[in-house]
Amino acid sequence: MPGRVQLALNVNDLTESIAFYSKLFGTEPAKLRPGYANFAIADPPRKLILMENPGQGGSLNHLGVEVADTDAVDAEQTRLAQAGLASADERDTTCCYAKQDKFWVAGAPDGELWEIYTVLDDSPTFYGQDAQQRPVGGAPRASSPNQQPMRRRQAAADPLR
Repeated sequence: MPGRVQLALNVNDLTESIAFYSKLFGTEPAKLRPGYANFAIADPPRKLILMENPGQGGSLNHLGVEVADTDAVDAEQTRLAQAGLASADERDTTCCYAKQDKFWVAGAPDGELWEIYTVLDDSPTFYGQDAQQRPVGGAPRASSPNQQPMRRRQAAADPLR
C-alpha cells in the first residue's frame, strides 16, 4: 500500500507540542488551525497530527494511511475486504480541516482506530458545516464512525460499533 502513514496524537498544550515536534522533525507544521497542527514529513514519508485535548496528552488519537486518490482508497478497501476485514465507509466528508474520502478499518486487535483516506481539498472548519450536529460522546455509529470529535472517539474500541 503506497502512501504516507499518519499518527494522530492528543496533546495537552498545542504550542508546546508544536515547538517540540518542529525541532524533532526539523520542519514547521504544514497546516495550523485552532487546536490542530499537521506536519507533512517527507523523509521517511509520514504525517503527524497534533490534536489539543488537555488531560489526554501523550495518548493515541488514531492512526491512518494517506493515499494518493479515491481510486487508491477504493483499491485498499477492496483488498482489505478480500482479506476479511470489515470497514465503515465515509465519502465526501470533512474532518481535520480537510474534505476527504475515507474508510475506517474494523477489528484492530487492541481497538486502535485506523483510517485509509485521501485529501480532496482543504476546509476552513474541522468538521464542515454540520459540525453543530455532530455527537459529542459515546461510541461511533456503524453508519458513520467519524461523526464525533476525534478527542471523544479515541475511547471507542471498534469503529463499527
